[in-house]
Amino acid sequence: MKDNYRTVTETQVSRRATTTTSSSLLQRLREHVSNSSQFFGVFTLIVTSAILLFLTGLTVIGAIMGLILFSPLIIVTSPIWVPFFTLLFLVTVTFFSMCGFGVVVVAGLTWMYRYFRGLHPPGSERLEHARNRIYDCGGYLQKKMMDAAPGA
Repeated sequence: MKDNYRTVTETQVSRRATTTTSSSLLQRLREHVSNSSQFFGVFTLIVTSAILLFLTGLTVIGAIMGLILFSPLIIVTSPIWVPFFTLLFLVTVTFFSMCGFGVVVVAGLTWMYRYFRGLHPPGSERLEHARNRIYDCGGYLQKKMMDAAPGA
């Protein structure tokens, strides 16, 4: 009878310790938070984070179990899937690269249109400076050639 009493008492003490721990955690949380709306916000954040962490664990376990269960089917049908995904990859890469090249061509043509219309697009000053330097070098080289061969 005393053993039974001890077991009941120990169970009650462990329940009280658990309750005390959780209530002391809530009391500590209330001490750090200035008003009740912040307390409920932090408490909601903690509960939501715990639920999302649990669901993340379930998702990872489900993905691993699905991979284990379906791996024989994947291995048997891989001669069908590998060429399909390779073709899908090539088509996707080609499509996106063509779109990217198209955007670059349209941007270049727009810039050239604005430049030749005199609207001074960004970078046109650098182009003018480079063109003037090339022109100046051409005149310098032509003068040097005339000095080297005066009769020509």
